[in-house]
Amino acid sequence: MQAHPSRRSCWASLPSPNVREAASMYGTAVAIFLVILVAALQGSEPPENPFPYHIPLDPEGVLELSWNVSYVQETIHFQLQVRGLRAGVLFGMSDRGELENADFIVLWTDGDNAYFADAWSDQKGQIHLDTQQDYQLLQAQRTLDGLSLLFRRPFATCDPKDYLIEDGTVHLVYGILEEPFRSLEVINISGLQTGLQRVQLLKTEVPIPAMPEDTQTMVIHAPNILIPGQETTYWCYMTKLPRDFSRHHIIMYEAMVTEGNEGLVHHMEVFQCADEIPSIPPYNGPCDSKMKPDRLNYCRHVLAAWALGAKAFYYPEEAGLAFGGPGSSRYLRLEVHYHNPLRIQGRHDSSGIRLYYTATLRNFDAGIMELGLVYTPVMAIPPQENAFVLTGYCTDKCTQLALPRSGIHIFASQLHTHLTGRKVVTVLARDGQEREVVNRDNHYSPHFQLADVPVPAPQGDVLITSCTYNTEDRNLATVGGFGIQEEMCVNYVHYYPQTRLELCKSAVDDGFLQKYFHLMNRFNSKEVCTCPQASVSEQFGSMPWNSFNREVLKALYGFAPISMHCNKSSALRFQGEWDLQRLPKITSTLKEPTPHCPAGQALNPAAPTVVSIGRGRG
Repeated sequence: MQAHPSRRSCWASLPSPNVREAASMYGTAVAIFLVILVAALQGSEPPENPFPYHIPLDPEGVLELSWNVSYVQETIHFQLQVRGLRAGVLFGMSDRGELENADFIVLWTDGDNAYFADAWSDQKGQIHLDTQQDYQLLQAQRTLDGLSLLFRRPFATCDPKDYLIEDGTVHLVYGILEEPFRSLEVINISGLQTGLQRVQLLKTEVPIPAMPEDTQTMVIHAPNILIPGQETTYWCYMTKLPRDFSRHHIIMYEAMVTEGNEGLVHHMEVFQCADEIPSIPPYNGPCDSKMKPDRLNYCRHVLAAWALGAKAFYYPEEAGLAFGGPGSSRYLRLEVHYHNPLRIQGRHDSSGIRLYYTATLRNFDAGIMELGLVYTPVMAIPPQENAFVLTGYCTDKCTQLALPRSGIHIFASQLHTHLTGRKVVTVLARDGQEREVVNRDNHYSPHFQLADVPVPAPQGDVLITSCTYNTEDRNLATVGGFGIQEEMCVNYVHYYPQTRLELCKSAVDDGFLQKYFHLMNRFNSKEVCTCPQASVSEQFGSMPWNSFNREVLKALYGFAPISMHCNKSSALRFQGEWDLQRLPKITSTLKEPTPHCPAGQALNPAAPTVVSIGRGRG
């Protein structure tokens, strides 16, 4: 992207260093960078790239973020590339991607000098200097096509104006300054070109197993589709395995994103269809199209899933995901989520996922199990709720019956809700005590994220999945179901050895819910429809919501018996009595970890840093 002449003049007017100053700055920058790499990579082999993770922040590729994580120092090192000279840039984080009440770094110029500062925005979008400067600028230099910033920040600062960087989704926000500002305090978010990107900043470091000599690859992609010029598109494409494709193990997969579309392809998944469906018609189009064949709904078994910012996914060297051969469908469905907030037109795409597989089967078949809530309207969230919690159980009775005596090993986890989900957590409990977190996302956004979470799950344990929802923008109850305006609470756990247990979920007993509706009729002037022909969704829809109704429903979900779905892959329940089951009794819960605050942070000067923009070698 070419810089506008007025933008170029802002930076060109800055004092240029002489040769000696430039050499000194360059030497210092190199020394600092080497120290960073040594600190960031303590105890590990040097990677092929000092910044192994990178994402485009905006759809046009003006801003690109790369980063590295030091778990030893609990610090992230960021590299922000700005293509096209600008008068400045904001980059930061916020709870849900809001531009107000956000934690920012700001690089700006007043026309004569350049400055860098740790800042925050108030409820009106006004920028303020943070009294505690926790972002540390390490290098700022010109590049052939713009600017490059190198800076770092601890995970936790214990500054109330700073965002706590933790596992799970992080909402990154940015803004581009097109003109100089005489001071930081005159900048307001409302007048800037801004945007949002979601990513997992903290990545679990797992060893990369060696690839077998007979490893083969297969790319699942939709050929040369025209990306719709709308903000959100889910694109579905059907393909199938070769005839007589024998049983193999998938041992790795990675994304293949068409060059130039890195800012539009948000996440991708490959599903295998149910073997019971003999044939699936071809399809290549939007997933919500009325032309999509209904039989595509039977393609739900996850083979691979990727989200923006993720690296290649490796299975443990002792396990692989089986596909092909008898009892396995030949039909595969690729689903690509395009995020196109600028509604860019005319862009073609052939992105997909490359599977790495081997005919040399490993010791264990890996499996994928669904935890959480059954897809049913009996689990509902009242409207105008800020943080309403629903919980699904995989009970000890089910795991005792369905899991092997040695238990299973969970090695990855995918959390999922629809549009109102804000927080998801799955914990493992034993003998009435929560013992371990399987996966937690305190800033969940309804976009796919896969976490590596090595957790053993013994036979007889309880797996509890809780989802927190926000329905402040809705006037009717949000019921559970498959529709995007309905809700889900699911954790897809990847584990081995594979068992016959494919779904371990719960829902409140329907009879107790009907008692709730009848009780509400006694205490509300407006009658709730409880006639036999009315569906649960219609009953919730007729509810006159008030604080009493809300609290009673919340209490019902907290004590009423549940119906357990302890299901095999055939969708049939394991033998036993699964209705009117008592809730697992939990007497001790895990506390969220307390952030560790770096020492000496308060000593940092609460003032902007004057920046000398050096020149890169390229």
